[in-house]
Amino acid sequence: MAASLTRSALRISLTSTRSSFAARHTSPVFRRFLATSRGEQPRLRIGSEAPNFQAKTTAGDIDFHKFLGNQWGILFSHPADFTPVCTTELGAFSRLAEEFEKRNVKMIGLSANDVGSHDKWVQDINEVSNTNLKFPMIADADRNVAWLYDMISEGDLEKLAKEGGVAFTIRSVFIIDPAKKIRLTMMYPASTGRNTSEVLRVIDALQTADKKGIATPINWQVGQDVIVPVPVSTEDAKKKFGADNVREVKPYLRFAKV
Repeated sequence: MAASLTRSALRISLTSTRSSFAARHTSPVFRRFLATSRGEQPRLRIGSEAPNFQAKTTAGDIDFHKFLGNQWGILFSHPADFTPVCTTELGAFSRLAEEFEKRNVKMIGLSANDVGSHDKWVQDINEVSNTNLKFPMIADADRNVAWLYDMISEGDLEKLAKEGGVAFTIRSVFIIDPAKKIRLTMMYPASTGRNTSEVLRVIDALQTADKKGIATPINWQVGQDVIVPVPVSTEDAKKKFGADNVREVKPYLRFAKV
């Protein structure tokens, strides 16, 4: 009798344990830490394909990959509409719109509110920053794109696991090339505004590296010397860039004018 009760209790305990394990380990928060399928949360690395999505925006419904076409793209996120830091950021990006267009770059923003809220917020942004914001703003009230692009802080994930609710969206920047590959990411906390000049600078650096087969040193700006990659010999570099345009500082450190 005692043995029978023990076996019964053991079966109940195992069943309860399995149910508890399944509930915890199939939740979205837990799956974030596992190798996930493409339908859940892709691992976004430099060189990964930028996940595609469909969304409502201030410019209508879009398919993200079709929106980018064969151009470069910048996707940047904001925690919420009518927040002060975000207002200054979007105004600054808007004022640089012509510079990004010259570089064949499409911009698209994201904020965790609906299109109606975005439309009203854009009016404020234009007034505060004396601009005319024209690039689309993605409506992401359900955080679908924020989850897909991992635009959520660790603290919020832990809070979601304990209390539920809605996650805050951090300030993320994704630079995407015409092949839809992620070429650069930047992640900022909600309290810190971004630097639009740095976003423009790295676009120049990436495009120059692709075109010329070079690397760029720290704080590089257009017109400054670039770095000849190590596999390229000094002689080959002189043939490529011109003998007078190459200088060797160390065997592994050669600069060139392009």
